[in-house]
Amino acid sequence: MVINYSLPSLADGLNTILIYNHIDATMNLDRQKIEQLVISVAKTEILPRFNQVERQYKTDGSIVTEADHIVQLKLQQAFKELCPDTVLLGEEMTAEQQQALFDSGQALWCLDPVDGTSNFAAGVPYFAVSLALIDQGEIVFGLVYDPIHDECFSAVKGQGAWLNNEKLNLKNTGFNLKQTIALIDFKRLPKSMATQLVTDIPFGSQRSLGSIALELCWIAAGRAHIYLHGKQQLWDYAAAQLILLEAGGMARTLENEPVYNKTLSSRSTIAAVDQNLFNEWLYYLNNVEQ
Repeated sequence: MVINYSLPSLADGLNTILIYNHIDATMNLDRQKIEQLVISVAKTEILPRFNQVERQYKTDGSIVTEADHIVQLKLQQAFKELCPDTVLLGEEMTAEQQQALFDSGQALWCLDPVDGTSNFAAGVPYFAVSLALIDQGEIVFGLVYDPIHDECFSAVKGQGAWLNNEKLNLKNTGFNLKQTIALIDFKRLPKSMATQLVTDIPFGSQRSLGSIALELCWIAAGRAHIYLHGKQQLWDYAAAQLILLEAGGMARTLENEPVYNKTLSSRSTIAAVDQNLFNEWLYYLNNVEQ
């Protein structure tokens, strides 16, 4: 059953048709139309608020702003019109709401309205909108949009990944660990692992940029080579992980399991631009003294 819906006035005048087939989402998902919607909302609702909003703190200590709430609301309204057979699970919902939506069995848009809110609120130009479509238990579409640099990363399962409509195709670098740029979030790693990484420095250089989705997309674009994060939520990684895998990269947990395990549980992620680097990176991490 193919569903066609028009969007007459949403997102600053965007008028388009979105095609989504619940039975075969990867064949009937209009990637570019979804990109247009997200880009329009980001440009009208996020950019004018960049470094202009007050931050608030959630119970877990993380930051939330007005932009997070309004982007989630705008996209929730849009998809309710466009695809009433789908639901939207957003970061700025309660855990109970998120679990109920996840358990509903419906095709699910998974949204982080501003991934990198701390950067956004502080005026650091590194944050993104992250949107994934999960259908029948599989992540079938991912989009990560960086409004500062106007870069839109996207992927459709089995069809590839793109950056601003240019295909992303990672190639074997031939690098060893000592030649890599590493993107590592130390805060959420086991203390022994973080300490050994700082002491050994097995990579060439290291950064922590503050947006999970955007960092994984930068791996997909070959701007860095290896990645490590100890605890990510589904809305943090769902879209970007698909983009990385479709670009030809590798991503698994520290236990060498698929990152997405069809639950809302937080997951670690180890990633690399190619199989050889991934194997070397995983081997090193598996041999860290506990």
